[in-house]
Amino acid sequence: MNIKDFFRDNNKAALAYSGGVDSTYILHEALSAGADVTAYYVKTDFQPQYEFEDAMDMAKELKARVKVINLDILAVPEIASNPVNRCYYCKKAIFGAILDAAAEDGYSVVLDGTNASDSAEERPGMKALRELEVRSPLQECGITKAEVRRRSREAGLKTWDRPAYACLATRVASGEKITAAKLSRVEDVEDALVRFGLVDFRVRTLGDIARLEVREAQAGLVLEHRDAIVEILKRRFDKVVLDLDFREEMDI
Repeated sequence: MNIKDFFRDNNKAALAYSGGVDSTYILHEALSAGADVTAYYVKTDFQPQYEFEDAMDMAKELKARVKVINLDILAVPEIASNPVNRCYYCKKAIFGAILDAAAEDGYSVVLDGTNASDSAEERPGMKALRELEVRSPLQECGITKAEVRRRSREAGLKTWDRPAYACLATRVASGEKITAAKLSRVEDVEDALVRFGLVDFRVRTLGDIARLEVREAQAGLVLEHRDAIVEILKRRFDKVVLDLDFREEMDI
C-alpha cells in the first residue's frame, strides 16, 4: 500500500500532530488526498513553547484544521515519577485525550507519525499505541524516516530537514521525579544556547548536573563559545559536562 491508497481507504481521520517531520508530512498527504482530517496537538509541560509555535505556523501554512488539547501531564503519578517505561504512560495519557476528543468530533480512526524506521525497535510508547489501536500510516506503507525527509523536501515542506523533536521529559534522568520547575530550567537554558548557532542538541540533567549533548559537527561551536556557554549553564546548575557522542533521532 502507498500513502495515497491509505488515505483513499481512510479518508476521515484524526491525526496526533506535533509539527515534526513525520506528522507534518502525514498531514500534507492527507490534505492532498482530500481526506477529512483534523490535527490534534496535545500541549503539556513536556513541549517547549517554540515547538508549539512552529507546529501552529506549519498547520496554518497547510491550511489544516487544528485542535489544541491542554493536558496536565504531571498530574499522572506514573509519569511524574519518571520510571524507565514513562513513555508508555505518557502515550496512554496523550493518545487517550486525543481519542476522547476525536470521538466527540466524529472520528473513529486516530493516526500517529511512527515511521518504518521505528519498527525494529520496541519502545514502551509503541506498546501503548498498539493497545489503543492507533494507526501508523508511514509504518503501514513502509516509509522510512529518510524517505519522509526526501518526500517532504520534494513537496516543499520546510520541516524536511527539521531536527527531531524530543520532549523535555527526556532531559531528566530516569527515576528522578519530573517537576515543572525542572522542565522550565532546561527549556530556559536550551533557549539561551540557541543563539550560539547550536541545533539538535540536548541539556540532560541529573540533579544539579547538566550534560550538554551536541553533534560532533558542532563541537567547534561549543569550544568557540565555551566560556559563555558554561556561564549560562552554571547559572542554573552546579556542574557542567560535555558529551560529544549524541546520536539519537527521536520524534514525539
